[in-house]
Amino acid sequence: QNPKTSAIVKQLIAEGNAGELQKYFGSRMEFGTAGLRAAMGAGISHMNDLTIIQTTQGFCRYLEKNFSDLKKRGVVIGFDARAHLSSGGSSKRFARLAANTFISQGVPVYLFSDITPTPFVPYTVTHLKLCAGIMITASHNPKQDNGYKVYWENGAQIISPHDKGISQAIEENQEPWPQAWDDKLIDSSLLLHDPYATVNKEYFKDIQKQCFHRNINKETNLKFVHTSVHGVGHKFVQLAFKAFDLSPPFAVPEQKDPDPEFPTVKYPNPEEGKGVLTLSFALAEKDGAKIILANDPDADRLAVAEKQESGEWKVFSGNELGALLGWWIFTCWKNHNRGTCAIKDVYMLSSTVSSKILRAIALKEGFHFEETLTGFKWMGNRAKQLMDQGKAVLFAFEEAIGYMCCPAVLDKDGVSAAVITAEMASFLATRNLSLSQQLKAVYDEYGFHITKASYFICHDPKVIQQLFDNLRNFDGKNTYPKSCGRFKVSGIRDLTTGYDSSQPDQKAVLPTSKSSQMITFTFANGGVATMRTSGTEPKIKYYSELCAPPGNSDIEQLKKELDELVNALEKHFFQPEKNNLQRKTE
Repeated sequence: QNPKTSAIVKQLIAEGNAGELQKYFGSRMEFGTAGLRAAMGAGISHMNDLTIIQTTQGFCRYLEKNFSDLKKRGVVIGFDARAHLSSGGSSKRFARLAANTFISQGVPVYLFSDITPTPFVPYTVTHLKLCAGIMITASHNPKQDNGYKVYWENGAQIISPHDKGISQAIEENQEPWPQAWDDKLIDSSLLLHDPYATVNKEYFKDIQKQCFHRNINKETNLKFVHTSVHGVGHKFVQLAFKAFDLSPPFAVPEQKDPDPEFPTVKYPNPEEGKGVLTLSFALAEKDGAKIILANDPDADRLAVAEKQESGEWKVFSGNELGALLGWWIFTCWKNHNRGTCAIKDVYMLSSTVSSKILRAIALKEGFHFEETLTGFKWMGNRAKQLMDQGKAVLFAFEEAIGYMCCPAVLDKDGVSAAVITAEMASFLATRNLSLSQQLKAVYDEYGFHITKASYFICHDPKVIQQLFDNLRNFDGKNTYPKSCGRFKVSGIRDLTTGYDSSQPDQKAVLPTSKSSQMITFTFANGGVATMRTSGTEPKIKYYSELCAPPGNSDIEQLKKELDELVNALEKHFFQPEKNNLQRKTE
């Protein structure tokens, strides 16, 4: 019933454009553990009013089956600032339609009245003890995309088998229920609640438990620049700084207000390198700021850059910031919270494709480190299990600039990460240390961990399948590569098939998934490289790391060795020319 998407379809029928109609209606968007992520537009392969109604009807039925008290507890729904003029879709409209679906079935809905960061949804699920949460966002994807992200009652993103159960329920509930389109009905409903004011107050109260140097924060001369890259983060990072008694960061004026067109950047993704930070560098130079904090558009990720003595800007990788925050959060725990629990009950987590620096710190300091599969859904769920056993999970991170610094949010949170980074930098400044200098000190103490990650773009699933099949049948059937150029392979772990050459029974310890590709190679020189497909983008990603024991200070030699390993990986395993893969461009 959306006049815009309806008109698009009618036009294609009038033109007899079977190719486009096939694209729109050939296959339904797949609901996975990341929920939905697709372009906004007409048809069942896109995000639009109808597919949101159908998805929510299925999710509602699935929740009714799982929670006898759903009508007492309810769900929370948040949204970012995305909008798509040509199809009439927007995050706010989708959120209201989703709310209408639940309310029509007598389920209370806590619908944020305004845009919020993604982490506020899992926070609200936990804080108000709700059955589930939905966030309408496509995070840092291109402007035409949107998404539907789902959290379970434990405050973490869903994992299998919930995705399959919800997917099945969507298939069974495709006919829109009566009044499904009339979202105005919710405005007069007693089942509609607005958690905005409460959550804003409580969240900032909760993150203050991670504030340990209020006096330094009040006095610091260090200046910060913040950009929200046309997303939702501006107001919330300003409030976080206030909660920590830090002077507010300078906001990049052209990027501080939400704008679904993302006019000043090619990709609204701070992970894509310096291009996204051009305006931040200019403002920092003008105002004499040393540190830049950049959130992605839904404020669940954080990139950090620091001006070096040479005048150059260093953008920290996700692994480098993970090393700094891990060191900082452990140091703060050691100095301030020691009495609250024994070190044997302290945990840190990171995903299997992230740097193992936390493992090195844990080994030396005596706390526990665990790795999980890629993605915060795994770290959030594991953190909750550990917390339920009385353990303290201090920190979790993934190399894709995602950080969980505060146990009140069981997902990555760019708001708390930004203000905790600012406090760490302010503290280090009192010791005349920069973030870069402290990073070197961390590596000196715990061993250098050099990482390099990138990706190739590939729009053809058959090529991707073939590439991974070739790796599994490299020297004849069911044989993996024994070397990569001059680098000897000493171990293979394939989390698509469940094979792990290092285990006595050759079975992988981490869960396996046939629906995504992921192979990790260990090399005789101590290097590790993982190749995997992305769940949300047409990319084949790789991650590599070379670790040295403490005391090996020849960092240039380590970097050279890793560069050569990565070149060999690209040449022999990706074969970009043969497979027609497109390289990542700045």
